[in-house]
Amino acid sequence: MNTIATRSLPRLLHADGPAAEIAAKAELYGWLVGDWEMDVVRHLPDGTTATGHGSAHFGWVLQGRVMQDIWRIPGFRDPGADDPAAALMHGTTLRIFDPKLDAWRIIYADPVRHVYSRQIGRAAGKDIVQEGVDEDGVQNRWRFTEITADSFHWIGEVRDAEGGDWRRIVEFFARRVA
Repeated sequence: MNTIATRSLPRLLHADGPAAEIAAKAELYGWLVGDWEMDVVRHLPDGTTATGHGSAHFGWVLQGRVMQDIWRIPGFRDPGADDPAAALMHGTTLRIFDPKLDAWRIIYADPVRHVYSRQIGRAAGKDIVQEGVDEDGVQNRWRFTEITADSFHWIGEVRDAEGGDWRRIVEFFARRVA
């Protein structure tokens, strides 16, 4: 392994802010930069719920052209959180502005559970809505709602390929910690 490249990866990856060419569009997600703790509510198929705790961490990467985050349930501060196999969720999202769409391309990967998603993200009034279709043809929608400088409510929903009503599968009630 080349130790020079290994040492330089964080320097090459991280950026202090958005690139100038997307600065105006970056406001949609830019407020997320920092560290968040979350109360998690999972809506199970049998109609019950399960609760937990998680964390999310956001920043600019690739010369400020991409917003990247890490989501983790349980959060990194929880006991045993360093064992990814014990996590219910341990993934990263890339948000890349596409001027042709005037929207954000969203790519999520959870390499522990092998969950992958592609979406398109846009403002919807005061909210942010990201929509896509997973590998099984299930439509998914992720929404940031009740957004303030120090909190947000994130809602994950699915519906089958034929349409129908959206079914809530998870909610995150996030608070900024840094």
